[in-house]
Amino acid sequence: MSSPQDKTAGYETNPGPAGSAATTAAPGAHPAPGAHRAPGGYMEPDASSVSGYGSGTMNGGTALAATLMILSGLWGFFMGLTAVIKQSFYVHVPNYTFQFSIHGWGWTHLIIGIVLFAAGVCVLLGQTWAKALGIVLAVVSAIANFIFLPYYPIWSIVVIAVDVFIIWALAASIGRRAAA
Repeated sequence: MSSPQDKTAGYETNPGPAGSAATTAAPGAHPAPGAHRAPGGYMEPDASSVSGYGSGTMNGGTALAATLMILSGLWGFFMGLTAVIKQSFYVHVPNYTFQFSIHGWGWTHLIIGIVLFAAGVCVLLGQTWAKALGIVLAVVSAIANFIFLPYYPIWSIVVIAVDVFIIWALAASIGRRAAA
């Protein structure tokens, strides 16, 4: 261990678990990958710096929000398609404050569903602008489902709850990324 090449080749001794000296590689054996690099040299980036997110929890929350955006977009699409094709599926409320035709609601949910699905896919691809768009679309979806409550009440409440989670998760991921 007299030459600098021996030290960078992984033949130096490191203290073992009990404080004893243990060699990292025996002479003639293959050194560990990356052992030829000098200390303080190039290091592989970890997953948090590559993806731009702070932690695995943040990745999981954002991925769940994106998945729920995709599902909510599909739900909205099929709700709208059902309303456009078969208007008698939904109950028509005669004395409701917001008077819209079922056919009009169908097209509204169809369009929101398609755009929400596309934004969810873009969030999964890591697009920051899609997170902001996802928040706006989740707010629009929640408002649309609030107005749609008399036509399909339980399902509208479920979609509003999913939209609230999407808003929270995307806002938290944008906030943490800005703080990093």
